[in-house]
Amino acid sequence: MLDWADGLLRSFINSYYYGVLVSIGINIILTLSLNLVVGFTGQLHLGHAAFMAVGAYTAGLLATKAGVGFWGAVLAAGLLAAVAGVIVGLPTLRLRGDYLAIATLGFGEILRITLLNLDITGGPFGLRGIPRQTNLPIVILAVLFTYLVLRSLVNSRMGRALIAIREDEVAAQTMGIDTTRLKVTSFTVAAFFAGIAGALFAYWFRYLNPSSFGFMISIELLAMVVFGGLGNLLGSVVGASVMTYLPELLRTVAPAIAERRLVFYGALLVIIMILRPNGLLGTSSEQGWLEIWLARRRSRTAQGSAASSQVPPASTGGAGHGPA
Repeated sequence: MLDWADGLLRSFINSYYYGVLVSIGINIILTLSLNLVVGFTGQLHLGHAAFMAVGAYTAGLLATKAGVGFWGAVLAAGLLAAVAGVIVGLPTLRLRGDYLAIATLGFGEILRITLLNLDITGGPFGLRGIPRQTNLPIVILAVLFTYLVLRSLVNSRMGRALIAIREDEVAAQTMGIDTTRLKVTSFTVAAFFAGIAGALFAYWFRYLNPSSFGFMISIELLAMVVFGGLGNLLGSVVGASVMTYLPELLRTVAPAIAERRLVFYGALLVIIMILRPNGLLGTSSEQGWLEIWLARRRSRTAQGSAASSQVPPASTGGAGHGPA
């Protein structure tokens, strides 16, 4: 898929960093979609890796058992993950706070144990023989698609309603917003993109094991969202990029710390919460952040224009222009 673009990128990027960039792209899709639920809707969701697993195993089984093509398997993975999002979201999203977190965490563990005991998924031995069809150009296109769709959604009327639910769910309900329906919708959209990321994961690593989708993956994704900034799409991109590349960097610079990366993640989050309580890029939406930056530029431009207009014009006392 997109072989000409893939060949061009591989001519500039060595295989190690190529793989790191693919992993960063997959994590960006997961973090962006999780931010829709956690950052914009305000629901504590600890089972996002489960929807990734649904997408990954759907694509893997369709590729190995049914011979379905890449694009068909990726789309089916997203749709099945979305269906799982509806099934899980309808009962659990009536809960709030810690109860919702425990319910979604429980769903993730139930799914992992189920995959561990099914013969069709390979059980504890995992699913093998998946063709490698994911490449960096496809991942880049998937990231751009995810970002643009979610940005359009959060800037729409529905996005404003989701933010209202996050700020005060009771007040939003009083104003006529169907909070349950919108929460399930955001949950379903997030699950769809998690399924897409899972399919790309399956077609890149070519091997799936239930241990790859444990609750610690959901915790790491949540840490990426918090690190970048809740309710900030650009922050999710930065958070996923930094926290995916950091372990690779530590393996070279400080191998002892890399072995204890979860402790390092915890310390890093504590530092971020002390220095930047709203995350690296804050909690505002990406559009709002850009508007602030553009407003400052306009203000500086206006001040410069006003200052130049106050300078008196130079005198023109040349021949023929003086008094008669």
